[in-house]
Formats: sequence, structure tokens, C-alpha cells
Amino acid sequence: MRNRFHAMAGGAAKALGVVALLAPAAAMASDAQHWEILTATANLGDGWRASAENITRFSQTRGFYELEQNLMVGHEIGDKGGPPGLVVYLGYTHDPQYAHGNFTIMEHRFRQQISLDRLMQVGPVRFSGRVRVEQRWREGISGTAWRLRPYIKAAMPIAGKVMLVAAHESFIDANRNGFQRLGGEERMRNSLGFNMPLNRRVTLELGYLNQHGFVPGAKDTNDNVATLEIKANF
Repeated sequence: MRNRFHAMAGGAAKALGVVALLAPAAAMASDAQHWEILTATANLGDGWRASAENITRFSQTRGFYELEQNLMVGHEIGDKGGPPGLVVYLGYTHDPQYAHGNFTIMEHRFRQQISLDRLMQVGPVRFSGRVRVEQRWREGISGTAWRLRPYIKAAMPIAGKVMLVAAHESFIDANRNGFQRLGGEERMRNSLGFNMPLNRRVTLELGYLNQHGFVPGAKDTNDNVATLEIKANF
């Protein structure tokens, strides 16, 4: 037990060092946040799977500000001649937004996603990734906003079944409309955390996420987020 604790402590020390590198030095405006994530994935048989994700977001400056709910259906095609772990998804996002718990606007998204659960392995480090395309609509505002979200994640065992995980995601706006005004890379998320099994079907992931927003002609934003995620597989 003591050896396991020391191994985890050593991993945490290394993680803190990487966190310092993840936080962009150029960021000026900052916000402290907390995100709670609950994900459930069900194997439907014959290569089909369904997932439901609920993300609750709290901010130091905005209080409770978002409840993102995602439903996706995917089909694994890696067993039909494609790369191992290749899954194609279609899904919908219901995304009401708030300010200090008071409703402000409703956003709807249709998403398409290609995931590679087993992208590659380098020594003990396993990589996975995805490419997600979203079409976004906000009630009361005309136009469709298109967005691309490439994502890559690395996982490495550090003590028994406990994994050190690091990830990067970019948000790239493909067009402009009434609420998506930037164009190009809008923001990026870099995260670091620990993933540990609670039982055969449920895992817990605790981490830190830095969300860097690009603001042309003004100070960039920098959100420092504590994340807690529970994942269940059935």
C-alpha cells in the first residue's frame, strides 16, 4: 500500500510539472471553474453502441452557467477491415446556458464524429483520438455555425490500474454567424488527470483542465477548471 501511495505521489508531482507547461503564459483574463461529467456507454451488440453524457459547469464569475447533454449512437467499423477501434458516431447536443442559474439562451447541436479508441501505443503510453464536426443553432438567432473539434488523449499506467491521462482539444470555427464571430481556432483545452477504476464497470477521472480562448485585438481568456468525471460502461 505504501509503495502504491509513493508511486501515485510521484506521478502527481510529475503531473504538476506538466500542468505548468499546459497553462498558456500569454493568457491574461482568468476564471476558476468546476465541471462535473457523467458518461454512460452501452454495448448494443453487432458493433453498435450508444452513449449519454451530462456535463454541468460552474464558474467563479458566472455561477452555474451550462448544462450540456449529449446523446450519441456509434458503430464500430474497425472489425470490417478498418483500423482497430474505429467508431463512427452521430449525435445530438441539448445545451441550455445560464448566468448564475438564470436561463439565458438555448443551443442545439448536431454532431458527427470519428473515433479511434486504439490510435497507437508508444511504450507504456496508449493514444486515442477523435475528430468531431458540429452544426450549432441558437434559438432566436439565425444561421448555422459549423465547428471542427480534433482531440487526442494519452494514457499511461502509474500504479496498478491507475492511469495518468493527458489530452488536447482544439475548437476551430469554420464560418461566422450571429453568435460564432471569430473564425479559425476559437479556443483550446489542455488537460491532465488521473483515471482509476471503482469497479468492473465504473471509472473515476479527476483532473485539471486549462481552457485558453483566443480573442483578436484583446486579452485572451484563461479558464482553470477542476474536473470530476464518472464513466460507466454496460
